[in-house]
Formats: sequence, C-alpha cells, structure tokens
Amino acid sequence: MKDGSLWMSRAASSIDEEHLELRSSLMNHAVTEHRDFRMLETDYVASGGKLETILSAKKNVGSEALSSWMFHQAAQPNPFGLLGAMFIIEGLGSIKAIEWGRLVQSRLELPTEACKFLLYHGENDAEHMEEFAEMLRMVLPGEAAAERIVMCARVTARLYALQIEEIVV
Repeated sequence: MKDGSLWMSRAASSIDEEHLELRSSLMNHAVTEHRDFRMLETDYVASGGKLETILSAKKNVGSEALSSWMFHQAAQPNPFGLLGAMFIIEGLGSIKAIEWGRLVQSRLELPTEACKFLLYHGENDAEHMEEFAEMLRMVLPGEAAAERIVMCARVTARLYALQIEEIVV
C-alpha cells in the first residue's frame, strides 16, 4: 500500500519530455495517494488491532510480487503500460470499495472509523477513473502502447489477486 505513490513517482520520472502533461498528471495522482496507507493503519487500530502489529507486518508473497512488478514497470522508459495497472487498481476501488466497506462494517459490527479506507476509495476512485481516462487519451491511439497497457493490466490483476489469496488470517 505504501508503494503506490512511490511507483507512480518513479514512473513519472521515467516519462520523457514529449509527454510532460502525462508526467504531471501522474505526479499529481501520486501526491493524492501518498498518505492513503495511514488510513489503513487508522482503520486497523479502530477495529481493535495494535498499531505496532500493522507497522511491523511483512508483505506476503503476492504483495512482494505485485510491488516488484510495479516498480520494474515504473523504471522502464515511458512506462505507459502502468495505465493498465491503474485501471485494475482504481477500477476495482471505484466499483467495489464502498460495497466491501459496508459489508465489512456490517458483518464485523465495526464503527465507521474502522472502514474509512474502503469507504473513501469507493467515493474517490470514480474521480480517479476520470483522471485515468484523461491519461489514457494522452498515449492513445498507439498500438504498442495499447498492447502494453492491456498486458500490464492482465499481470497486475493476477498479482493483485495473488496478494489477496496469500492473506493469512
């Protein structure tokens, strides 16, 4: 989670001068996301967890794989494929986060303070999808960019699922 704004910043730094508008958009998005992990920490504590536990938690296999993939892609010249990753991550949030947040809150009988991350993203990721669409228009049409975006989306979706599969309760 902490890695999201970091790989976005790395990706922005890998974008050439010809695509300065995209670089700026990606940097602005990184700023928007750079403290989101604090919401997860706050939610965890509000649900009864200890802050030290979440701060000392290690990434699982899926999270390690996803993070490595994202940073590898971000380091490529003009890493337009990462728009596919953003589509998966922001798209999932815009479609499912509110529903999941409400279900978690209801089923576990948690206070609203324990579900702020999901509820916030459910509301704000729709706007992020609009930003994504604008960024996409900056690199398309272009067959090579489109193929890379689709492949990156496919790999990111698989790795995103793997990190969830690897959650140890």
